[in-house]
Amino acid sequence: MLATMRELIRLIRSDLRAKARWLYESEDSRSQLKAATTDGTAAMVIYRLMQGSRRAGLPALEMVFNKLNAAVGGAIIGRGAEFGPGFVLVHSQGVVINGMVRGGSDIKIEHQVTIGAEKRETPVIGDGVFIGAGAKIVGGVTIGENARVGANAVVVHDVAADTTVVGIPAKPVTRKT
Repeated sequence: MLATMRELIRLIRSDLRAKARWLYESEDSRSQLKAATTDGTAAMVIYRLMQGSRRAGLPALEMVFNKLNAAVGGAIIGRGAEFGPGFVLVHSQGVVINGMVRGGSDIKIEHQVTIGAEKRETPVIGDGVFIGAGAKIVGGVTIGENARVGANAVVVHDVAADTTVVGIPAKPVTRKT
């Protein structure tokens, strides 16, 4: 149980540092304090408490945190969803994430994002991914490392690493050099 608590604290601190870095380009204590008071941070912390409750074998507490996140954070994050360290909800309002979703570390999610199942298949999201406001990622797709999903994009096919996708359905953007 003590190991679970230490891991929980480590994840929350990692998430807060990542949010401070994203918003203020600094991890100093002032930036972390500012990040702690911004929209989305409560939902991030409640998600980690839900995740910690699951890992500690406390399903009733896990359910309480799940419902609390919807009420307080405006985010619906399924009880089995797994994200690594550095999970950032830039804004949490309207975020919906299926409980079977698997995500790596340093994932940034804007508001009104849906990451959901289709025919019982759910997305897998790599490390360092950014998901823009209103984006939808649906089904058994893989989002590669350091990919960027543009605002309001609808992703129904795999996204390669280091690729930016936009549109409905989402397609890669060609970069000009």
